[in-house]
Amino acid sequence: MAASIGRKTVGVSRGLMMLCDTCYSQVIADKLTDEKNFVADAETLFDTICFGCIDINRPLIDDMAGSGE
Repeated sequence: MAASIGRKTVGVSRGLMMLCDTCYSQVIADKLTDEKNFVADAETLFDTICFGCIDINRPLIDDMAGSGE
């Protein structure tokens, strides 16, 4: 199981998503966050992050995918 030690967070519609340093850097470089470190485009975020970050955030991702928002 992936550990959350050393991970950085970005806000999404359902909470905070933990990202590894590489994914966090890529999200920032792609300018997916606003001034409050919130990501509005979750689909692009999911396409950007690695499988490890997807695994550690699976409950949050599943919750977002299941919502009608």
